Amino acid sequence: MANEEHLKILEQGIDVWNKWREDNPKIVPDFSYANLIGMNFIDYNINESNLKMASRVLRKAKVHNKNEDFIFCTADLSKANLKGAKLFEGNLWGVDLSQANLIGAKFTETDFVEANLHSANLSEADLSGSKFVHSNLINADLTMANLNNSIFRGAILINCKLTMADLSNADLFRANLSKANLENAILRNSNLREADFTGADLNNSDLQHSHLIETNFNNANLENCSVYGISAWKINLSCTNQSNLIITPFHENRITVDNLEVAQFIYLLLHNEKIRNVIDTITSKVVLILGRFTTERKAILDAIREELRKRNYLPVLFDFDGPTSRDITETISTLAHLARFIIADITDAKSIPQELRAIVPNLPSIAVQPLLLYGKDEYGTFEHFKRYPWVLPIYSYKRLDDLLETLEEKVIAPAEAKVLEIRKQKVF
Repeated sequence: MANEEHLKILEQGIDVWNKWREDNPKIVPDFSYANLIGMNFIDYNINESNLKMASRVLRKAKVHNKNEDFIFCTADLSKANLKGAKLFEGNLWGVDLSQANLIGAKFTETDFVEANLHSANLSEADLSGSKFVHSNLINADLTMANLNNSIFRGAILINCKLTMADLSNADLFRANLSKANLENAILRNSNLREADFTGADLNNSDLQHSHLIETNFNNANLENCSVYGISAWKINLSCTNQSNLIITPFHENRITVDNLEVAQFIYLLLHNEKIRNVIDTITSKVVLILGRFTTERKAILDAIREELRKRNYLPVLFDFDGPTSRDITETISTLAHLARFIIADITDAKSIPQELRAIVPNLPSIAVQPLLLYGKDEYGTFEHFKRYPWVLPIYSYKRLDDLLETLEEKVIAPAEAKVLEIRKQKVF
């Protein structure tokens, strides 16, 4: 619990507090689980006509600026223990909280403008609705912190830990998040305009409905991110890992692509018939992969996807292993229209019979290469598709490594040959 003596010293005023800190540099102030609502951390006397000048002066904690119009003095809370402390609508403008312990603190709607939070531990803290404009959060730990509706305009969050943090509806305009860890973070509806994510890790983060305008993702990791509804304009994707981007909302069946800018395009194609018609004039690199998504079968499909990426294809993996509805069938049919060819693993078939019924009879311009694990039987009605010349003979493989070794020769090459054959027939 909080040290009552420390609280009483702080209550005597900022000058008294800071003098005590200077005289006792080895003592760690303890405000753990204290109710700090109404506590004063800034001592100032400002002429209203000089508010703008005052804001420029206040850059770090313990800054004293004296002239005839205003005087500023901020509390030195560096290395302080504020674990579990409570502060609502507090004013910590420019306060030094470097290396402070704020684990689990509840500092909602608090003003941290230009505050120094370098290397502070704010994990699991509730900071919703707070302002961190131009604040220093370098090396800070915000793991699992609630930052909903917070403002980080121009803030420096280099090397910051934001794993599983809730940044939904946050404003990060021009914030610097270089090398930050945002794995599993929630950035839904956030403003990321001109933010810098150079070298940041956003693996499995939720970016749905976020604004990515002139955002810098140079050398960042966006693998497995949910990007449905994003607004992406003039973003820097140099050396960015964009694999397995999820373009559908959580309540819909998962569809993944490997390019943030292509993500919007693919989703529009699924929902806009006029745009889909334009595809006929484009040479597609899309390969649609169909099959079962049990643990064993999905490993095969994932491996095929990786090999196709290495060969400059754009694999689209339709992640679905439930009852096939009319909407699902239409979605698969739309994806098939975009594909250069289709790879269909019919091993232990479940939904794939209906998927192929929607594709094969209606798309004579799309080659289909079926795969089957050696020793397994093809499902009964597959015999029906063998009469369509654009369906290639089944390729049986014994093991995953055998499939990958022969993928070029036995799967890709025959499919490409069939594509060329179909196109030649269309010309004549």
